[in-house]
Amino acid sequence: MSTLRELTDAKIGMGRKNNPEFMKGVDAIIENAKEFELGKHAIKIGEKAPVFELPNAQGASVELAGLLKKGPVVITFYRGSWCPYCNLQLRALQDRLGDIHELGAQLIAISPEVPDGSLTENEISKMDFTVLSDQDAQVASQYGVAWEVPEFLMEHMRVDRGLDLKKINNGNASVLPIPATFILGTDGIVKWNYVNADYRTRSEPEEIIETLKKLA
Repeated sequence: MSTLRELTDAKIGMGRKNNPEFMKGVDAIIENAKEFELGKHAIKIGEKAPVFELPNAQGASVELAGLLKKGPVVITFYRGSWCPYCNLQLRALQDRLGDIHELGAQLIAISPEVPDGSLTENEISKMDFTVLSDQDAQVASQYGVAWEVPEFLMEHMRVDRGLDLKKINNGNASVLPIPATFILGTDGIVKWNYVNADYRTRSEPEEIIETLKKLA
């Protein structure tokens, strides 16, 4: 079975082959983001995670405090169901969800997408973990992973992908989360995190499993 990194690398390679100029532009943006240490303000291991209350795909409110009473919580921020790298990551997490649950933990996926009919019908919302909507990216900002997306990428999404983020995110057209994952203990303290300015790379599910085993 391929690792998530192998799958994302293959996706990147396909992009370089099919649209080399665009990928060069993405490389430059990511390099610039790394130079400015995008994500440096993300909450760190040993810090208390901000609590939140967000709507799920059906519009019902979900509180972090309530989830933590049941066990450790894995929180992953993703850009949206339209993002191919997000779909690869969340499919990989879905494949290991049984292991996550066996270790007493829950998986929560958060994006800016609005919880309406379109959200309940996409592939991610049909997976067996909780999907929450952070429409204004306020929670992403509290966790230090909100990103004002450069116009180069915004134009690509509008023109090449035909994406109307303002509609998809109910008014938020330019702020997306850096793909990041946090593991919280029942005390709400961050036990492990993964934050990378390059939205094309993600944490491996195996790393999450190993951390949960240590907590167990």
